[in-house]
Amino acid sequence: MDIETKDIVWRRHARAKKITLRIDPSQGRVVVTLPLRVTRSAGMALLNEHAVWVAERLAALPDVPRFADGAELMIDGVKHVIRHAPGRRGGAWLEGGTLYISGDQAFLVRGVTDFLRDRALRQLSGQAIAKGAQAGLVPRRVTVKDTHTRWGSCSARGVLMFSWRLLMAPPFVQDYVVAHEVAHLRHLDHGPDFWSLADALSPHRAAAVSWLAQEGSRLLRVGLPCVGMPRVGLLRVA
Repeated sequence: MDIETKDIVWRRHARAKKITLRIDPSQGRVVVTLPLRVTRSAGMALLNEHAVWVAERLAALPDVPRFADGAELMIDGVKHVIRHAPGRRGGAWLEGGTLYISGDQAFLVRGVTDFLRDRALRQLSGQAIAKGAQAGLVPRRVTVKDTHTRWGSCSARGVLMFSWRLLMAPPFVQDYVVAHEVAHLRHLDHGPDFWSLADALSPHRAAAVSWLAQEGSRLLRVGLPCVGMPRVGLLRVA
């Protein structure tokens, strides 16, 4: 079983000791990482040797959710429907279980994305400030970005960052991720003191980690085409 060239992303890494294969769920392609002195032909040979493994994992990827008129969208874990409203004004707004987007059809995807980013910034920054207050901590700044490898981060300068896609997760997942990053304002590592504070700020760690393990890859594919997704099905083959 051969693998088509269009389904392969080649990368070379100075620290790599073995050829590794992983599936990039955002692109639906297999990423091959090569050590510096290993040829691409060697990687291709191993790809074909493990073609069944690759094909099975590509086939198991969830469908890519798209922003389109009539498409379903999760907000705070609740299903909503996107509706294009070209004859109305207001940009983007929620009415019941519907997200309306006005303006030209060509800008619908951008309208949905901007709405989610703006709402995520307001909502997640509010949660971060509130949780910080519980622990006597104040984030220097809270931002949202179009990230695909992590749900949140905390810099050494106290800047918190969250993926805007976190807005689509249920509230208990948001609560845990925000608590996790706020706890990093005091403890940048993942030692016992960090986990003690994180668990004090949110009781949802186990449930949230489980939910993200099952639904995270699908959620991170929502929206515009992107690159840089987390590892799925890592296989060291040589």
